[in-house]
Amino acid sequence: MDLKLTEEQEMLRASARDFLTARCPKSLVRAMETDERGYPPALWKEIAGLGWTGLVFPEEYGGSGMSFLDLAILLEETGRACLPGPLFTTVVLGGLTLLDGGSPAQKKAYLPAIARGEAIVTLALTEPDGGYGPGSVTVTAEPSGAGYVINGPKLFVPDAHVADHLLVVTRTGPAEDAISLFLVDAGTAGMTVSPLKTMAGDKQSEVVFNRVTVPADRLVGGLHQGWPIVQRAIERAAVARCCEMVGYMQRALDMTVDYAKDRKQFSRAIGSFQIVQHYCSMMATDVDGARFATYQAAWRIGQGLPATREVAIAKAWMNDAFTRVITLAHQVHGAIGCTIDHDLQFYTRHGKAADLSYGDGDHYRELVAQSMGL
Repeated sequence: MDLKLTEEQEMLRASARDFLTARCPKSLVRAMETDERGYPPALWKEIAGLGWTGLVFPEEYGGSGMSFLDLAILLEETGRACLPGPLFTTVVLGGLTLLDGGSPAQKKAYLPAIARGEAIVTLALTEPDGGYGPGSVTVTAEPSGAGYVINGPKLFVPDAHVADHLLVVTRTGPAEDAISLFLVDAGTAGMTVSPLKTMAGDKQSEVVFNRVTVPADRLVGGLHQGWPIVQRAIERAAVARCCEMVGYMQRALDMTVDYAKDRKQFSRAIGSFQIVQHYCSMMATDVDGARFATYQAAWRIGQGLPATREVAIAKAWMNDAFTRVITLAHQVHGAIGCTIDHDLQFYTRHGKAADLSYGDGDHYRELVAQSMGL
């Protein structure tokens, strides 16, 4: 079985790493954590110019027509660099959800702008109970005239403060799965966006809808028919987060190996001690296992195959593997790795936030058990 990347994928990885090394140093990441926007528009324009925002969209919408696995490779590199900005939000949460569930008119109207990097789209899903099932959706959308009126709060909406459009998951009936998806323009009357302070320093917001009116043509996927679209969006988002986490883990491993070679104790490099060698070996084992599980799930999604079990395995394994890897990285680095001035803390904070995104390890272990009939 050949698990090697294709020549095109290797070129994508190499070009992304070179670009991010040059244009996204940790000084920029640090600055963007306190920046109101959270990303530099000039860098976003460059990213769009490289075709990253249109990578997985069909050519008819201005994209490159590449696969979800290709996107996974790119996202691993953006994770490695801790890239600030709405790439994950716009492409994975917004664009691919519209591509999956949008009408032909909606796709034609919005996807080309997304592919060009001219529109930022996010998904307003999470509510105060923090669940990821249809029963957790309480924000309502009720018929009113020629459209609908949306009411209720959403939490942890990524990049809502800079989004041009929000895909809002709503309840439109009493049945548990009576869920509908609406595309709402930013700045619509009655919508309030309040920034939240987060562990990772990323930009997430509470979005409150107070009698927000949307026309009927903004319904995505049909009335009461939104949950299958949302479920697929959650699976893609979970795998995309896993890709970023692989990047965090790989960079933490690389930093740890370099430190073990350079740091001297008792007149010798600490990497010469067996316990440190074993720590690094265990980290490498976890990184590779996490990468292969993630890529398998990404490949199945890209092929349009059922992937619920593979996604659950990847996310369940990733959440535990990340904790082991980052803990050992700190163990080897010692006190220096715990300082805010050291780069390791970026991966610790970003990885823990990703760990909790779109379901924790226990949630996905339950899904794996269900797939076995338990």
